[in-house]
Amino acid sequence: MHFRPCIDLHEGKVKQIVGSSLADDGAPRTNFVAHDTPAWFARRYRDDQLPGGHVINLGPGNEAAAREALGAWPGGLHYGGGVSPENAGAWLDAGAGAVIVTSFLFEGGEFSPERLEALSRTVPRERLVIDLSCRQREGRFWVVTRRWQDWTRFEMTAENLGLLSRHACEFLIHAVDQEGRQAGVQGDLVELLGRIAPIPCVYAGGIHAWEDIALIERCGAGRMHFTVGSALDLFGGHGIQYADLVRREARLRGEAPAT
Repeated sequence: MHFRPCIDLHEGKVKQIVGSSLADDGAPRTNFVAHDTPAWFARRYRDDQLPGGHVINLGPGNEAAAREALGAWPGGLHYGGGVSPENAGAWLDAGAGAVIVTSFLFEGGEFSPERLEALSRTVPRERLVIDLSCRQREGRFWVVTRRWQDWTRFEMTAENLGLLSRHACEFLIHAVDQEGRQAGVQGDLVELLGRIAPIPCVYAGGIHAWEDIALIERCGAGRMHFTVGSALDLFGGHGIQYADLVRREARLRGEAPAT
């Protein structure tokens, strides 16, 4: 289980946003706005040997910032935001190690197998990540799209994840109602993914202390990685120190003694 860093882009800047507050008609609730550039964060992750992080485009006005980050570490980061068969190749050429797709796969709230097949003809499985950001309703988890505003009728089930896993190497899972709140992980979602996910997942949403990371490790069946946003001191938080995560990854690589 590895730490995957993030670069969330809003209005061209690296930010940490409360996920459920994203909307077309108004400014979202923002926990942090970086003074450093997207490329600065990408270079830092590169120097600290933290591959597989994600650059997420949260709305218009972020393409130049995303290209800046990807260009600072070619192959080291995944890109998500408006990905389709028409532009996926360009994002890979811009330096993305993989592209992340969500909204394109859904039409009118329904999953489109035809759209997934079309994307798979453009992007090889080992370079495709599917974002299954989700929210809970009546005890079940459903995918939400378009910057987490629109509910779909695609439920997080073993059958559905198995279908998608034939085309993707990894799932990125945002627990939207926890995103940016530093209120703890959505434990029932983590447990569900530990039981049914057939390929590796990256969990995002609510991590605020090392106990949350331990919970993911216990429940993730060895297939679940994690990212930390607003609680990280790198983003103005106080719950988790970035340097501690870097040391943890070094120990996992066998480059530092266990403490």
